[in-house]
Amino acid sequence: MPNFLSTGHATNTIDTAALHAHLDEYIAEQIDSPGVKRLLVLPPDITRLNSMAGEITAYLWDKLADRVHIDLMPALGTHVPMTESQCVRMFGDAIPMDRILPHRWRDDLRELGELPADFIGELSEGKLKQSMQVAVNKQLFEGNYDLIVSVGQVVPHEVIGLANYTKNVMIGVGGKDTIDKSHFLGAVCGMESIMGRADTPVRRALNAGFDQFIRPALNVQFILTVIGPDGAFNNVLRGLYIGDDDATFEAAGGLSREVNFDVFDEPVDRCVVYLDPEEFHTTWLGNKAVYRTRMAMADAGELVVLAPALKGFGEDPGIDTLIRRHGYLGTDHTLQAIETDPEMAGNLSAAAHLIHGTSEGRFKITYCPGEGVTREEIESVGFGYRAYQDAAAQYDPAKLTTGWHTDADGKKFFYIANPALGLWASKQRLG
Repeated sequence: MPNFLSTGHATNTIDTAALHAHLDEYIAEQIDSPGVKRLLVLPPDITRLNSMAGEITAYLWDKLADRVHIDLMPALGTHVPMTESQCVRMFGDAIPMDRILPHRWRDDLRELGELPADFIGELSEGKLKQSMQVAVNKQLFEGNYDLIVSVGQVVPHEVIGLANYTKNVMIGVGGKDTIDKSHFLGAVCGMESIMGRADTPVRRALNAGFDQFIRPALNVQFILTVIGPDGAFNNVLRGLYIGDDDATFEAAGGLSREVNFDVFDEPVDRCVVYLDPEEFHTTWLGNKAVYRTRMAMADAGELVVLAPALKGFGEDPGIDTLIRRHGYLGTDHTLQAIETDPEMAGNLSAAAHLIHGTSEGRFKITYCPGEGVTREEIESVGFGYRAYQDAAAQYDPAKLTTGWHTDADGKKFFYIANPALGLWASKQRLG
C-alpha cells in the first residue's frame, strides 16, 4: 500500500463526517478485506492531544473491536506513561485499560541491529562517529499482529525537522541508544538547519533503520494528520495522509510547512508562550517554547514562558537530575559536561536537550511557573524567573489568542497559545 490516501490543502477543512468516511474506506480496504485479526495501534501520548490521533484511534476501536483484537501502545519515547485519566481524555472511555500497553524505553526492547558509525559520521559531517543501535518494543514482534498502524501528526520538530512517520516507531516505541544518538545527532547538526524540513540527517538515520530492520519484518502503515488554525484560531484538520512509504510522509510534510510555519519580516523582541497544563509539566516538554521560537527571537529579546503546571525538568528521574546538575547553559558547557560527567556521556538525549533548550545567550528566557517549581530551581538551570500569577496578570491566557498584541504600556508582543502546533522564524534567520 504505497499511498492509500493523500488529501489536504492549506485552506481545506476535513470535518468529522469526511474524516470518518476516509477511515471507513481505509478499514474496508486495508483491514477487513485482507482479514486482519490482530491490530496494534501506535498513537502519540497526551502531549499530542491536538493531533486528532486520539479521535482517530477511538474511531478505529469503535469500528473494529467487535471483530479484531486491538491493542494500543502510546508512542511515549522518553515521556512519562499516561495516567488512566489521560487515556480517557485522549482516547475516550470505551477502550479497556488492559488494552493500552506501556512502552518502557529502557527495558521492553528487542535489539534488531545497528547503523554503522561510518554512516552516522557521514550524516553528521564527522561530529558524531558512533554506531546507532536499532531497537523497538518487543511487543511489536511478539504480539503476532497482522497489522501495525502508526497514527500521528506531522508538525515541525526540533530534533528531526518534521515529526512522525518512522520517528513514531523508531523513537516513540524505540530504545535508549536510538533515542540518545538521534537526538544528539540533531543537536550537533544544528537545530536551525533542521526544523521544518523533511530531509534531515536525523530523518535519514531513522528511515535507514526502519527500512533495514523493521519494514521487511512487520506490516506497518501510517495515518498522518496535518493540523492548522482557522480564522477563529481553532485547530482544524487540514490534511489526512495514509500509506506506508516516504511519499505519504513527504506529502504531509509539504502541507505542514504551509500551515505550521509562520515567518516574520522582522525578529520578535518579546514573545509570550503559554504551556497548557494538560500537556506540559516539565521543561523537557515545555522547552518547545524555546525550540519553536528561537528562529523568530531578536537578539537581546525576551521569551516569556507561562508554565502554570510545571513540576520539574525531566520526564525521567535520571534525566531530571542531569538537567538540574548541568543546566541550560549553552552548547560549549554541555559538550564539556559530556567529557567530564560519565552520566551525561551515557545520556546523549539529555545532552541534546540541554543544547536545544538554551538561547546561547542571544535572548533572555523567563520561565513563569506556578507553585510546583521554585525561583531557586528555575534560576539554578539558567533561566530567568517570574511567578505565574504575576505574569498571567499581564498576559492573560484566557483573553489572548495566537498573534500580535499590545500590553498596558503600549508595547507589542507576540503570543503563542500552544508551541507544539507550529514553528516561528524571522526572514533573516531563514537566510
